[in-house]
Amino acid sequence: MHNNGRFGIHGGQYIPETLMNAVIELEEAYNRYKDDPEFKSELSELFNEYAGRPSRLYYAKRMSEDLGGAKIYLKREDLNHTGAHKINNVLGQALLAKKMGKTRLIAETGAGQHGVATATAAALFGMECVVFMGEEDTRRQALNVYKMKLLGAEVIPVTTGTATLKDAVSQAMREWTSRIADTHYCLGSVMGPHPFPTIVRDFQAVISDEIRSQMLEKEGRLPDAVIACVGGGSNAIGSFYHFIPDEQVELIGCEAAGRGIDTFETAATIHTGRLGIFHGMKSYFCQDEFGQIAPVYSISAGLDYPGIGPEHAWLHDTGRARYEAITDEEAVGAFEYVSRMEGIIPAIESAHALAYAMKYAPSLPKDKILVVTVSGRGDKDCVSVAKYRGEEISE
Repeated sequence: MHNNGRFGIHGGQYIPETLMNAVIELEEAYNRYKDDPEFKSELSELFNEYAGRPSRLYYAKRMSEDLGGAKIYLKREDLNHTGAHKINNVLGQALLAKKMGKTRLIAETGAGQHGVATATAAALFGMECVVFMGEEDTRRQALNVYKMKLLGAEVIPVTTGTATLKDAVSQAMREWTSRIADTHYCLGSVMGPHPFPTIVRDFQAVISDEIRSQMLEKEGRLPDAVIACVGGGSNAIGSFYHFIPDEQVELIGCEAAGRGIDTFETAATIHTGRLGIFHGMKSYFCQDEFGQIAPVYSISAGLDYPGIGPEHAWLHDTGRARYEAITDEEAVGAFEYVSRMEGIIPAIESAHALAYAMKYAPSLPKDKILVVTVSGRGDKDCVSVAKYRGEEISE
């Protein structure tokens, strides 16, 4: 961790004065509880008994043999309760909020997975919950909206801007400013002002911690590469974190190229973004010629965020991780391929990482090992993938 929430030049706390107290209070509470044995044991009990951890590290035999190169292991975050990696961070933050005496959780959501996870934790802890979701996303992910309401959350459609994820974040931040006393803002990715990128990373780092020990148990060595999709970047940083000191392990993040990085319909921040300040942090953002945040596009509602977490920006700057851009077409191909080859329907987000593994594995010798994080399951994406393929399915 770098001083004062900085990762190289990235990160920081670019926030209005009105939010400073909330952020300071959060940082102090986090520092107090993160190494507290009681907090840690409560959290690991929630992970194990409620979320279903540790998640499996599964050897994808048919896929590996069919592609004819490196061995591919899948880290099955899709098997967690609520169907994605999101629950790891949310259980951690909800427990922290409870210790801080907060009674209300607010969150932003794109694909709805983080919203569902937050509503789930709020139900579990008996807290109030409000989720902000871009109006466009409430249409794309109607089932998740229903789930959040079923779990007792209020879902507020956000109509400003492009009515997607970035606007939901802005709205949640405004709401937090107005109700700091009883409310915790449960941010869903490794972004926003310090200490969020660090808190979310630490709660998601359980992924790489498990990959490490599972890999040593199964293969007696570390993998040659770890591959994960990146929107804001929480599942990826969680998958990478405990491997950062191991120079021999390649870290590969897969961004959403949408209709291509040479088009305006893309969300590949590292490939097309520039340094900027937005949502409380300095990092890379997709911008127009005037430095305004550009509208982004991806078939995946969870990856169409116009920025990237500051730690990823730093891993990119230092060359410790590399970032590949994957188009809608490639992701949909991987979604279908992995479903048929392994009987696992991955989230369209995760399919971006799987698509890169499909390209990369055949170029490597058979004694190499790749781990791909399947960050979520694909039930929520079947309607939009079918539509992409020209098929209409009604619920």
